[in-house]
Amino acid sequence: MVNRAPLTGREQAVWRPLTRIITVLPRVLEDQFDRDTGISMTDYTVLVSLSEAAEGRLRLTDLAEAAALSLSRISRVVESLERRGLVRKVRCPQDRRAAHATLTDEGHAKLAAAYPGHLERVRTHLFDHLSPDEVRAAGPILARLAAALEPPEPSRRKQGR
Repeated sequence: MVNRAPLTGREQAVWRPLTRIITVLPRVLEDQFDRDTGISMTDYTVLVSLSEAAEGRLRLTDLAEAAALSLSRISRVVESLERRGLVRKVRCPQDRRAAHATLTDEGHAKLAAAYPGHLERVRTHLFDHLSPDEVRAAGPILARLAAALEPPEPSRRKQGR
């Protein structure tokens, strides 16, 4: 076990509100998606990732990474979205063993329907409480924290063994 110093008062003043945000904000957003469109936050994240993908499709492994999901979880999510007509799975032309996911017209429509409510919630629960200067300062800080949570690149993992 690593012996680390307890959090200081200032660190606690960051950590405790952060844990509250991590816990409550996803629930608030999830409730909005379910109520407005019948999709989950995970579904929305997958639909957004596909809508922003080059050529409008992603290999399932890349989609899993974009949505921060395991391969088995992304497979289940894509199958569910496919059953609802929001996503289509197609074989990868470069590797017949792999599959791509792509949005259907219904998927684009569902994403467009979900966006206004999502934007309203994000503004209401986050950006309405920050000044432009705070937004500018928070962006790089949060990006650095998010990057620290990413798994190491495959080449780095192999070198580290």
